Order: sequence, then C-alpha cells, then structure tokens
Amino acid sequence: MRPRTLEEFIGQTAAVGDGSMLRGAVKRGNLPSIVLWGPPGGGKTTLARILSRHVTAEFVAISATSSGVAELRKVVGEAATRRQLGRRTVVFIDEIHRFNKAQQDVILPHVEDGTITLIGATTENPSFEVVAPLLSRVRVIRLAGLSDENLTEVVRHALEDEVRGLGKLRLSLDPAALAFLIEGANGDARAALTALEIAADSAFAADVSVIDPIQIKEALQDRRPYYDKQSDFHYDTISAFIKSIRGSDPNATLYWLARMIEAGEDPLFIVRRMVILAAEDVGLADPQALSVAVACQQAVHFIGLPEGSLPMAECAVYLALAPKSNSAAMGIWTAQEDAARTSNLPVPLELRNAVTGLMRQFGYGQGYRYAHEEPEHFAADMRYLPEQVAEAQYYVPGRLGFEAIAVDRLNRLRTASETATLSTDDANIHED
Repeated sequence: MRPRTLEEFIGQTAAVGDGSMLRGAVKRGNLPSIVLWGPPGGGKTTLARILSRHVTAEFVAISATSSGVAELRKVVGEAATRRQLGRRTVVFIDEIHRFNKAQQDVILPHVEDGTITLIGATTENPSFEVVAPLLSRVRVIRLAGLSDENLTEVVRHALEDEVRGLGKLRLSLDPAALAFLIEGANGDARAALTALEIAADSAFAADVSVIDPIQIKEALQDRRPYYDKQSDFHYDTISAFIKSIRGSDPNATLYWLARMIEAGEDPLFIVRRMVILAAEDVGLADPQALSVAVACQQAVHFIGLPEGSLPMAECAVYLALAPKSNSAAMGIWTAQEDAARTSNLPVPLELRNAVTGLMRQFGYGQGYRYAHEEPEHFAADMRYLPEQVAEAQYYVPGRLGFEAIAVDRLNRLRTASETATLSTDDANIHED
C-alpha cells in the first residue's frame, strides 16, 4: 500500500501539498537536498522514493545504522559516474542522525557540488544531530504524525484495494475496532497497516467478515508510543511535565507523568527533575517541598516500579499544589554572575577569622559583632558584603506561603539596620 505518486500520498499537506516548496520544485524537475524530520510511520521513506521518481533520478537507499565510510565513498563514486552520463542520483539516508561527524563530512562536498541529491530521514531534531555545514546545505522539512482522518483514509484504502491491499478478502471494520486501531496507531501509518493485516488474518481464519475490537487489540499488542530517551519526545514530555507543575495544574501534571511512566522513562530521571523543581520553583514558599521530593527519590529508589509510581504521583501533585517562589533560584543565579565578575575582591577584614596573633595584628576580625550577643540575634549595623557590591539585592522575596512570614522578619531587620546606619552617621556628624 506504499503510495507511488504525490497524488496517492496521504497527509503532510504542509510539506507536499499544493503551494508547497517541494511540490513546486518537482514540477520544475528540480529537487534540492532535504532532511525529512518527523515521527515513525509518517511517510519519510515513501516520500523520498516518490520525489526521486518525479525527477527521474536513480534512488540509492542506505541505512545509517549499517553503512560505513567505505560504502558512502562507493555510493558517491557511482553517483559521479552517472553524473557524467547526465543522470541524477538521490541518496536516501535513513536515520541520518546516527551518522557520526566523519560520515557526514564524507558526503558534504558531494552534496555541495551537486554530485548527489541528499534526502535524509530522521526522528531526531536535526539541529542537534546533523553537523552545521551539512545542515546549512539542506532544507529541513518537518513531517507530523498522521491525523486520525489521514489514518482512516489509509485503512479504508487498504481494505478496498484488491491488487495491493486486502480487498479480495471482503472484510470490513467494526466502527469500534476502527476507533481502537486509529488510537493505537498514534499517527503511524505503518503501525496501522501492520495491525490491520494481522487482524485481517485472524478474521479470515475465524471465517468472519467483520474485524472486531478484540482482534485489533491483539494485533496492536499493547503497542507503546514512540519514545526514544535521547529524542525530542523525551525532552518535550519532561518539559510539559515541569511546566504543568510550575503552572499549578495537578491534572496535567499527572497526565504527563503517566505518559513518561508508560513510555518506560527512567523513574529516577523524573524524580531528579522534581527535586530540582522543588528548590527552583516552589522554593521558600514551601521549604517542605524539597524534603517531599527527596523522600520521593528515596522511595522510588527503594521500591522501584510499578509501585514507585505512587510516591511519584504524590510528590508531583504536592509540588503542583504548593505555593510557588523562585526567589532563591533567581538570587543565586544573580549572585553567581556578580561572583564571577568580582572574584578578585578581598574578603572584608572584619569577616576574616583571626586565628593567629599576626592576623589580629593586621586587623583580621576587628569590628566583627557576634550576632547571638545582639538583640534579636541581629547586629544591626554589621555589613557582610564587599564595599563594591554593598548595595546588591540578590534576594527579592516572594509573598506566598512560608516566605510571606519570613519576609516580615527580613523587613524588620532591614528597618533596624537602616536605623542603626542613620544613628551612626548622626554620631559621626556630631563628632565632626
């Protein structure tokens, strides 16, 4: 059922529909080097074959998982011979993201001089997986997973086509079975057709004309969604999870957590991100959140999955419902910038420990006031920052949860400090 022309190609209207760059290019008999980026089963290999056929080019397919530099050089050499005879060569590299830099560098000059037209296919973000010189010489075409309507059309064609499909079996799909198939395929036409063929064999063996949901379910075999732990899916899903917690949405938090667990994500990776979030996004609005996250890490490490999903869910919902403050995170990031810029500033003498008599002789520790001997355990006119950054405000408090209580004390201390400073200034003026 693989489409043979752009007219037969279902879906991907933005990439190859009327008015698209690719459609216009092949109409003119021209095909630029491209990288097709999208999830499995979206038609990358099929589209590459169709495009090469439209421009009457020799189609050479190689896989990045099994091809080395020697094979690449052979393919390029053969393409150079064809070029001398006035014939084009399209080199299709499946899973191009698995090519290392040396392999990509081999084909780079031949893409540049037109010896070959490159069509790469990848499920990974080309920005990270394709070297910059090669990426600058290709057009990246983004393909999406097929829509439910697209998959329904693919399945319908497969059931009706008597030459390449299942039409001779005279089978139909129960509406519930079709819905189950479309949902289980998750935008992947190859998965939908494979499951349909297996279910059709089961129906034919059972001498029934209608494929039911049970046969589709058995054919799908509880298919897990595509989720490579090094891919965009991995990073996009954890990003959605973190943003849902930060946004205080417990329902979305549990959904994205479930997506990662079902896809086989490392539970300790998820928990590590929750520990970071507890400090970065909940912070001083609820200091207990960090303890909850660390306890979750210990529990998951101790019991593992599937039961570990319970403390993970408890922790995630707790973090989602907690008041939020990033004051500590913003404070340390700003302080780190200043610390890097002023790393040569000496520590003020009054803050240095006078361990020896010589150090005391040089003024170490002179003027230091022990906070515990002061009212409210606070030395009002004591300064702890170097003079050059004395006015810096790294901590800008929030107003939620525990922090709202803590900030009241901070404000009282700041008022006392300012009063003490004014009193000292008045005394100095009076002495003058």
